[in-house]
Amino acid sequence: MTHLIRAEWTKLFTTRVWLGLLLGACVMVIGFAVLLTAFAGNPESGIPAVGTPVYEELAMANAVNVNVLFLILGIIGMTQEYRHRTATPTFLTAPRRGRVVIAKLVAYALAATLFALVVLAVNYAAVAVHAGVRGAAPALDADNLGTLGSSGLALVIYAVIGVGLGALLRNQVGAIVGGLVYLFVIEPIIRSIPATSGAYKWMPGGALEALTATFQGPDLLDAWQGGVLLLGYGLVAAVLGTFLAVRRDIV
Repeated sequence: MTHLIRAEWTKLFTTRVWLGLLLGACVMVIGFAVLLTAFAGNPESGIPAVGTPVYEELAMANAVNVNVLFLILGIIGMTQEYRHRTATPTFLTAPRRGRVVIAKLVAYALAATLFALVVLAVNYAAVAVHAGVRGAAPALDADNLGTLGSSGLALVIYAVIGVGLGALLRNQVGAIVGGLVYLFVIEPIIRSIPATSGAYKWMPGGALEALTATFQGPDLLDAWQGGVLLLGYGLVAAVLGTFLAVRRDIV
């Protein structure tokens, strides 16, 4: 298993995809942090003033806005085998396909953990600088560290979901487009329609908001319930992806 995980890391870090995703995540999180702080305290924006506990909670959870890039990281990690037609030699080298998928899940969860630490550090630095200019840089107390930790966990889970989604669909473009449509079209529609908004809290987006304890969204689960639910989505995606990778023929 160790050599399979090492092989996955070699595949990941010998290309520039990881660098593009990481840099993109850092740029996005800086942009979101700047905008959040710039509009903080503006009555029309609805964002609490800098220095308030709710603002700091939102600012520390800001990193989860790049969850789509972590989802794409996981998708690419799985679907590149089919896109570049390396699945056959990979599975011939390691005939037990389940071990290959598990190795991918572990490798990309570890990679996502490293990426998440970088993104969280960049997020905090951006918030601290901009909020500090306005006279109230957030401290790294227990509450803020807890929110940062929850945000990092959520990003790692989305990478795991991406691996599972890639195993389910196999087509890289289709999996990425499907993930984008779900995150930016389906969930917002369900959330915005009164008749379906109650179901939103049981969806990954609702679980994410509950875990990071933001003040957005309709009636949400408790933070620990959101964390368990989001983790459950990650495990289901992993199990289904492993099952189908073992059962289906390579095409």
